[in-house]
Amino acid sequence: MARSSKIKILKRKKRHRHILKKMSGTATRPRVVVRRSLKHFYAQAVDDEKGVVLTGASTLSPEIRAEISYGGNKVAAGKVGELMAKRLKEKGIEKIAFDRAGYRYHGRVRECAEAMRKGGIEF
Repeated sequence: MARSSKIKILKRKKRHRHILKKMSGTATRPRVVVRRSLKHFYAQAVDDEKGVVLTGASTLSPEIRAEISYGGNKVAAGKVGELMAKRLKEKGIEKIAFDRAGYRYHGRVRECAEAMRKGGIEF
C-alpha cells in the first residue's frame, strides 16, 4: 500500500472517531454505520448502549448477490439501503442515526441513505 493511501485511511478513521464522540445509537434509534470497499458495500445498525449489532446488510447478502453483478457501485449500494430499510422495519425501527464513517456524503454513501429514506426510515 502506498504511503498516500495509508494517510488517506488514517484521516478517514480520525474523522470517524470525531463523529463518534457526538453520535451514539440506542435500541429505539440505532446508529446505522456504512463501510465501503472497492468490491463491496456494507451497512449495519448498532445499539451502542448494549454494544450489539441489531441487523446488517451488504452486497454479500444472498438477496442482493443474486441481483447484482458487481458490488462496488451506486446501484449495489442502493440495493443495500433497500434491504437495510426492510430489515429495520421488520425489527420495528422507524428512526435511525446515520453514521457515514468519515466518508463524504456522496456517491455510494448517499445512494444507500436515499434508498433507506425511500424505504420509510427517518433520519
